Amino acid sequence: MTTMDEKTPLKSRVRIFTVEDVAKHNTSSSCWVSRNGKVYNVTGFLNDHPGGDDLILEWAGKDITDAMADPVEHTHSDSAYDMLESYVIGRLGAEANIVDKDWEATDDFHPDDTDLSADFEKCGFLDLRKPLLRQVWESNFSKSFYLQQVHQPRHLAYSARLFGPGFLEIFTLTTWYTVPILWLPISAFLFYRSICQFSGIYAPLFANPFELPLDDITTGSLLKTLSCFFAGNVIWTILEYTLHRFLFHIDEWLPDSPVFLTLHFLLHGIHHYLPMDKLRLVMPPALFFMLSFPFTRLAYVLFGIPAANGVISGAFAFYVLYDCMHYALHHTKLPQYMREMKKYHLAHHYKNFELGFGVTSKIWDYVFNTVLPV
Repeated sequence: MTTMDEKTPLKSRVRIFTVEDVAKHNTSSSCWVSRNGKVYNVTGFLNDHPGGDDLILEWAGKDITDAMADPVEHTHSDSAYDMLESYVIGRLGAEANIVDKDWEATDDFHPDDTDLSADFEKCGFLDLRKPLLRQVWESNFSKSFYLQQVHQPRHLAYSARLFGPGFLEIFTLTTWYTVPILWLPISAFLFYRSICQFSGIYAPLFANPFELPLDDITTGSLLKTLSCFFAGNVIWTILEYTLHRFLFHIDEWLPDSPVFLTLHFLLHGIHHYLPMDKLRLVMPPALFFMLSFPFTRLAYVLFGIPAANGVISGAFAFYVLYDCMHYALHHTKLPQYMREMKKYHLAHHYKNFELGFGVTSKIWDYVFNTVLPV
């Protein structure tokens, strides 16, 4: 493993790659190799290699440190090593091995805080002592290195800073009780409007409910609203699973660009990077509004206004349950069922982030075969 002193001259002008990045470039049209922690694109040298391109292609996508030093394999002069340096395009990043397939959660799980200086010195990923977002935006690492690192949890006794300016930072920090305080009244309001609309009662948006003819509300309209509400509960569990799996973990399809890496980091990457951050365990209101808006518009198109209000009310109520439960799974001692879900969810962070997408239940993990053995 190379040291940070060896990496420093390269850091400002070359990218950080992983072994997997190098392995993908194993053909004559794109031939990369690594040596002593550096990455080389030798595609343009294939036809000029004195020993023929076959010797290089045999090691395409691999580490050539031992091969170049092996006199039986091929003898190289000092000028050959100097020439190789002209093809350097980056370095291999160090790995952080925190996620472990044998990891098991305990009821009193509380990880030790990360040594910030040692972590940055070893991995060269993000310096947790500085605002994180700009570091990702200006990053010089590949998508593969980013995903490798962001899914290895770090731990702080406080919330790491995302933005430099305080007026921006405040929008990234959300206490758990903000969610029920804000969204439960909205859920109740939509439930009330759904009943009125099913009963044929005209209810202006800001009407005083005590001035409306509530005696005209029928049992049938109440049952319709309750049916829509419970349908919204079910719809939320599907959205919880699909958004977590196919949006938050869009890793495979994520473009290899700092812009998209920054968006990924804001949306979910920071939660895997700092999973025990108490002020980033529930969704900021602005983010939930942006994510929910297209789905609420779709509900009105599909179901009509009275039914859509009931469905959205149920979905919002279950969203509150989801976010509060998510916080509890990370930081609270829980009854038996929730203790099992806590182990299950923490295993998603510390054992295998490619399985176990359910938070409130495992039902859709069973349906789509993504259950995480705990």
